[in-house]
Amino acid sequence: MNSAKSMLVLDGVTRHFGDVAALQDVSLEVGEGLTVCLVGHSGCGKSTLLRSIAGIETLDHGSILIDGVPVSGHGVFVQPEHRHVGFMFQDYALFPHLSVRANIGFGLSGLARSERDLRVADIIERIGIGALADRYPHMLSGGEQQRVALARALAPRPRLLLMDEPFSNLDRGLRDKVRLETMSIVRDLGMTAVVVTHDPEEALAIGDMVALMKKGRLVEAGSGERMYDAPWTAYAASFFSRINTIPATSSAEGLQTPLGRFPAPALKEGVPKVLLRPQAISLAATGISARVIERSVLGELEELSLAVEGLTAPLIMRGTARHDVRPGDEVFLQVNARQVMVFPDDDAQD
Repeated sequence: MNSAKSMLVLDGVTRHFGDVAALQDVSLEVGEGLTVCLVGHSGCGKSTLLRSIAGIETLDHGSILIDGVPVSGHGVFVQPEHRHVGFMFQDYALFPHLSVRANIGFGLSGLARSERDLRVADIIERIGIGALADRYPHMLSGGEQQRVALARALAPRPRLLLMDEPFSNLDRGLRDKVRLETMSIVRDLGMTAVVVTHDPEEALAIGDMVALMKKGRLVEAGSGERMYDAPWTAYAASFFSRINTIPATSSAEGLQTPLGRFPAPALKEGVPKVLLRPQAISLAATGISARVIERSVLGELEELSLAVEGLTAPLIMRGTARHDVRPGDEVFLQVNARQVMVFPDDDAQD
């Protein structure tokens, strides 16, 4: 972490809706000035966790501290408006009858008018939306609405910024641009941020820390680079990219698979399972025999679907190189052994 100080501490956070456990014993620390991305499939609990941090949801068990101050749990519950957090909703939730300037100043009613005006003017300048100040939400593009929503969330100078799918309503090209601009502003201001997203690439791109959730539980957390290159679980390995699952048998010589023999790491329990990302496979002059099933061009990437003896499912290979092959062609493969991942078979991917 960049700082010894933790701005957000979750300890055993648990929340039920009837018989459904939306959050189960979630513990996480986020250092001051860092961005953590909560990521996972729909219904995994990430938005419920964000709402619990904001104080919109109460806890059944566990506790939450913001900037060292208990705000939920153990008989404590601080109302959302007193938590000093900024919340950016997925649909931006701008007031249609208020100008951009008035929307940004809405949460500053406790300040004297002169101070409020100065605060609004400052955040408008910082985010670079001076030309929009007197417009109304219906006059703004999606990207402009997103910037105004960010300005409104930051105007009260919160200790913690919470963003729920903040870029999901934008078109692909605009989303990448606005995301880069937004996170640059957040980092320039030294804000600690918690961002909910369902997009693995987005989480890896913007998070200093990535927290992967599944069925209300925290599967694992760490830097995006570590979680992609060296995941601790098969679920994390398969969540962040397409994956090939290769059957394996263990012996004194290592793991024997239809793609060759690989070193066998020490597993505490379970039968070994080999996972291989599509980019770890390449064509070669000699090697493992395979037959091309299909070739697809995915923009800058090419994907080959390959039949290999001993595999019940097609082996998927991806890369930036183009190959002059057609369905039915016989080819040879090589595997980058350094990219082979091994987990116990009871470490479920789904």
